[in-house]
Amino acid sequence: MSTIDWIVLLGTLAFIVIYGVWKTRGSKNLESYLKGDNDAKWWGIGISIMATQASAITFLSTPGQAYTDGMQFLQFYFGLPIAMIILSVTFIPIFYKLKVFTAYEFLESRFDLKTRSLAAILFLVQRGLAAGITIYAPAIILSTLLGWNLGLTNVFIGVLVIAYTVSGGTKAVTQTQKQQMAVMMGGMILAGIMVISMLPQDIRFSDALHVAGKMEKLNVVNFNFDFNDRYNFWSGITAALFLFMSYFGTDQSQVQRYLTGKSIRESRLGLMMNGLLKVPMQFIILFIGVMVFVFYQFNQPPIFFNKVQKQNVEQSVYADDFKAIEEEYTAVFEQKKEALKLMVAAVNSEDEKGVDENKTKAMNLQTRVNELREETKALVLRVDPKAETNDKDYIFMTYVMDYLPIGMIGLLFAVMFSAAMSSTASELNALASTTTIDLYKRSINKKADETHYLKSSKWFTFLWGALAILFATTASLFENLIQAVNYLGSIFYGTILGIFVVAFYAKKIKGNAVFVAALLAEISVITIDLLNRYEMAPNWLQMGYLWYNVVGCLLVVIFGYIIQAIIKK
Repeated sequence: MSTIDWIVLLGTLAFIVIYGVWKTRGSKNLESYLKGDNDAKWWGIGISIMATQASAITFLSTPGQAYTDGMQFLQFYFGLPIAMIILSVTFIPIFYKLKVFTAYEFLESRFDLKTRSLAAILFLVQRGLAAGITIYAPAIILSTLLGWNLGLTNVFIGVLVIAYTVSGGTKAVTQTQKQQMAVMMGGMILAGIMVISMLPQDIRFSDALHVAGKMEKLNVVNFNFDFNDRYNFWSGITAALFLFMSYFGTDQSQVQRYLTGKSIRESRLGLMMNGLLKVPMQFIILFIGVMVFVFYQFNQPPIFFNKVQKQNVEQSVYADDFKAIEEEYTAVFEQKKEALKLMVAAVNSEDEKGVDENKTKAMNLQTRVNELREETKALVLRVDPKAETNDKDYIFMTYVMDYLPIGMIGLLFAVMFSAAMSSTASELNALASTTTIDLYKRSINKKADETHYLKSSKWFTFLWGALAILFATTASLFENLIQAVNYLGSIFYGTILGIFVVAFYAKKIKGNAVFVAALLAEISVITIDLLNRYEMAPNWLQMGYLWYNVVGCLLVVIFGYIIQAIIKK
């Protein structure tokens, strides 16, 4: 990167950290530190909720997801507005009535201490691991692109977040997320404008849409029902609905965002703002990925986007094999580019036969491109059997570094770091709140004064930050970073949501029954996942991981009724 890019990057990050520390200095009590004095307005809550969910994984992985699979990932968010309505009507009024610091306090008043503690521990395990991924995910990509040491990049992101989160607590998280969200969306929209403006002069925006559509990248909605398909309309409004219900209703990293509201009305409006704007926001990010795909139909992309792994192959004994693959790749690319230009010309002249012929040719050539990429990945594995061959997460930032002008590159890196800081800060803040309120204050040290618990919260924030950095340095890439977070959440969220569903709607089920039911449900979900992962599951148990949210929730309810009936007898 150029000097100007470094100034833009470091200047943006320094401003956010310094602003967060200065603006929220001097929290004097637990109410202020953990709930931000309950003075947040609806638009601030909405921005904070969106910024918490929009991690660096969103901005790194989502464009690459669209580049390879098209717009179908958008269906994952179809259940989000429905979830926001349900939570606004049910969860928020009870949380405000009880004046809770965490979502899990409610469970003790409804059931007992052990059920509250179980839900809190499940959250701490899941979110503690997720915080590590939230740091590690951008770190491994950014360290590769910038040539930094991975461990130092993890520490750099973690220390920046810990600095202002320990200092100002919830209010610092909320305040800095406003600036971070502005940087994130502003940078991405500018990148989208740039990629469209950099298309060849003879390719208009309407032509780009035709290319994307004919190459099957604008496949927004799929109504075919398939348990094994992660992203279709039905999984979006059912399985993903359960995930969002659990994430926004029972995950303290999100609950803490709207517990800072001045009133129930402000919190509800903040949730509804998220429900209305998140889908368009995700659409924009996916669409940018599709436009990057179109751009690379007329400008030859790398055969493999992870430059470090590509260089390792070029310097190995397989260099000649790689050169032969790359030469064929270049030839196929030129043929495909010509076919696409002829297809665009046929579209503009309304020559349907020419459109079909050239589309078929381009699709066949794209198949060959994919085969050559797979051959390249096989060489990468021969050089290093432990290498990660999924390069989706490198696609967007490779385009940024290779084609965007000076200044814009630094801004887009600032987008990624800001997103990592935003979501990680929310997670550390929530982990500290849950540890302090649900475990330390409730079960370990019950009689300390307010100052002690305030200091404890800051120490727990620091300790969870250190653990997240430690986990990040030992993590490894999943198939796709954005899928990694959703997968990890799906393992635990269904059970946690099931506990809350029983608490709200199944008054006959008591504490002992729901506690055992939750344990059995979590064991069942983990077992189903292991059977699916090792391809040992019978046909009726084969499912995409999003359905674990439904299974976990329903099992808690079903087991709860059965166990309660046994206890009653």
